[in-house]
Amino acid sequence: MPDQPAAPGAPAPAHLEPRLLRAFLAVAEELHFTRAAARLYVAQQALSRDIRRLERELGVELFARSTRQVALTADGARLLPYARRALEAQDELLAAFTRRPAAGTRPLLVDVNSPGLVFERILERAREFAPECELMARYESGLTGAAAEMTAGRLDASFGRYAGLDPAVRARLSQQPVRYEPMTVVLPGGHPLAALDAVPLARLAGETVYAGAGNPRTPEWTDLAARLFEGRGIAVAPPAPLAVGVEEFRRIMAKTGTPVLAAGDFPAMPGSVVRPLTDPVPLSPVSLVWPTALVHPGIDALRAAAATLAEENDWLRKPPGAWIPGIDALIMMSRD
Repeated sequence: MPDQPAAPGAPAPAHLEPRLLRAFLAVAEELHFTRAAARLYVAQQALSRDIRRLERELGVELFARSTRQVALTADGARLLPYARRALEAQDELLAAFTRRPAAGTRPLLVDVNSPGLVFERILERAREFAPECELMARYESGLTGAAAEMTAGRLDASFGRYAGLDPAVRARLSQQPVRYEPMTVVLPGGHPLAALDAVPLARLAGETVYAGAGNPRTPEWTDLAARLFEGRGIAVAPPAPLAVGVEEFRRIMAKTGTPVLAAGDFPAMPGSVVRPLTDPVPLSPVSLVWPTALVHPGIDALRAAAATLAEENDWLRKPPGAWIPGIDALIMMSRD
């Protein structure tokens, strides 16, 4: 059921998040949700959710919406000068206590996981948005490993399953939902399921599937697999050395015959096939993650690029009946 404004005469909220006022101000000035979302570097869905929340907390409708235009209501026009003054005061406070680096003062190091994944597209779009910045790519998988480097100041941004991080680590990092990525299974060419165009999860019952167990950089992925396999008769393969490189992957796959749980963009390897999982479609929730304390124009460009590409490609739409852990669903519905 969509959010509804509070009843007229409801008590005024004790606190309003500045983020909600910024969302209101952007829509009020643009009178266009898509342009306002791009201005704030967020997905339009998230912006609309914030506007509904603000309306609910204030107990009024702020915008008159139709398929052709957006207009301020009388209550929206009444809120506008208050919102401007409140946000101007917050900006003055931040300017007085925050040391912001000049644009392009240093390169930004971004972990895009592996070559050929969608994160490279986000990085390329960010470079278009901020040509004055040097955005450097790094290729290493695992958000847990990347998070340790971000909190230590050795890395600036990465992508992955934010909900799988330790809560104490999450408290030092910000995130922006980017994509619900359908999960796949990599099978040896001779595996009985390799002949299928898609593999129903029930067909994996009795199988042992590799999901990075023992890899200290990727426990968030192993945890996601364990949640997916629970109650379905699928076992997570025990820890094993990580196969690095195409030839080593092919050799290990041929020797063990162990299926591998993978993200949707996993490239085909010699001697193996990649098949989508179905019934239900399991989703790997992906966020852009960066240190909360980091202020840099490159981060703004990355956020804008991620929001734009997510909107263009419908990355944040969940297929009907898709599977995702509850904690991930809650985090993906929120934003900083």
